[in-house]
Amino acid sequence: MKSYIRLIVFVMSFFCLALTIRHDVMAEEILTWEDCIREAQKNHPGLISAQEVLRQAKANRAIAISAQLPQISSDVRQSTSKSSSRDTTTDTYSYGVSAQQLLFDGLKTPFNIAASTKNVKAAEYSYRATSSEIRLKLRTAFVELLKGQELLTITEDISIRRKQNADIVGLLYEGGREHRGSLLTAQAQFAQAEFEVSQARRAIEVAQRQLSKELGRTQVKPLRVAGDLEDISVKREKPSFDALAANNPSFMALAAKREAAKLGLNSSKAEFFPNVYANASAGRTDSEWPPDNDQWSVGVTLSFPLFEGGRRWAEVYKAKAELNQAVADERSGRDSLSLTLEETWTNWQNAIDNISVQKFFLQAAEERAKITQAQYSNGLISFDNWTIIEDNLVQAKKSYLNAQTNALLTEAQWIQAQGGTLDHVE
Repeated sequence: MKSYIRLIVFVMSFFCLALTIRHDVMAEEILTWEDCIREAQKNHPGLISAQEVLRQAKANRAIAISAQLPQISSDVRQSTSKSSSRDTTTDTYSYGVSAQQLLFDGLKTPFNIAASTKNVKAAEYSYRATSSEIRLKLRTAFVELLKGQELLTITEDISIRRKQNADIVGLLYEGGREHRGSLLTAQAQFAQAEFEVSQARRAIEVAQRQLSKELGRTQVKPLRVAGDLEDISVKREKPSFDALAANNPSFMALAAKREAAKLGLNSSKAEFFPNVYANASAGRTDSEWPPDNDQWSVGVTLSFPLFEGGRRWAEVYKAKAELNQAVADERSGRDSLSLTLEETWTNWQNAIDNISVQKFFLQAAEERAKITQAQYSNGLISFDNWTIIEDNLVQAKKSYLNAQTNALLTEAQWIQAQGGTLDHVE
């Protein structure tokens, strides 16, 4: 009867545990890399900010274009006046429409429009560069969570193995074939393994928060990513780094800014030419409302400032300095990009090669551990030799995981160095 009761209690406990595990699994949101891309494209604040900068640049271009279009305004006026020779006051009412059209301003307005168009291109390239940076951060967060999930599995396996090893040493110690120091060492290794399991779980929580941030989420929820650490694109052909740098959106943004700065200098020089406007107005005026007397005018206005305290010269000097700065920034950006591209490509190739090396080490460590565990159980090797080989197995598993992770991260850095955006499909 007692055995039957214990069996019922065991089954119920197992059933409750299964429900709990199932609830935890169902509570986790599983995301693929494609899911992360789509969500970041919609919600990432950095991308939204870059979009608003682009809209501002387009608005500035519209403002520049408006200067060469007719300027039309209307007005309604009422005034009261009194002369010193008369005691009575005079009321005047008027309303009308006036228009002004720019005829010539030394090509300042066309230069401003062209410069604002280049600034729009620069903003478009900057948007792509921002998207590229966000992709790198998102991919890094994704891979780190993927690594964390795999590391948890590895540390749990290591913990089970350390427990088995501690049990073996305990049996040998009880049989008088092993000393207390070996037993305590095995127990300490098991405690270390349990700690690393807890550490891996906490690392996953941090990785989940980081991924949530790069997704643009405001709340952190349990996440799990679906992916394969062995899914690595291998490209061994060395590309032209200078050609890639020339097509990088960061460099193209610098080139557009340099062109805009050159047009800005021409615009500043145009300030030395007179401004010519055509003017026209029509309306009515009278001493009573509504006014009945028609009035109109048509004319041309030419204006030329004679003295402004050196403002125009200062603006020219400033524009020259901005152009020189833009030229220097473009050159520096091109040189830095070429170097970065070669460095990231080299790091990626090294990381790919390292995977094969670490895999060989892991296979060798697994085989040695399998052999030495049987040898230690039979008393053929000492505890010190056995534990060294066990430690090598643990380190080999972690090194192989780190090599796989590093290959994916360096691949992401290589894509970012080329200017790959969130639309990048690889």
